Amino acid sequence: MDILYLLIPLSAVLVLLIVGVFGWALHKGQFDDVEREGSRILENDPAAVDVDQSRPT
Repeated sequence: MDILYLLIPLSAVLVLLIVGVFGWALHKGQFDDVEREGSRILENDPAAVDVDQSRPT
């Protein structure tokens, strides 16, 4: 029973910390464009260099 006097305040502090980090991420725009980075991997990169051609022989 005595452990609850420690665990309840620690869990409340942890929840406040998580909410604070989430609020910071929302304020800084971390979740503004979540679709762009997911579809960027599917696009062709014309600036990509072939590894075999870039090595001197």
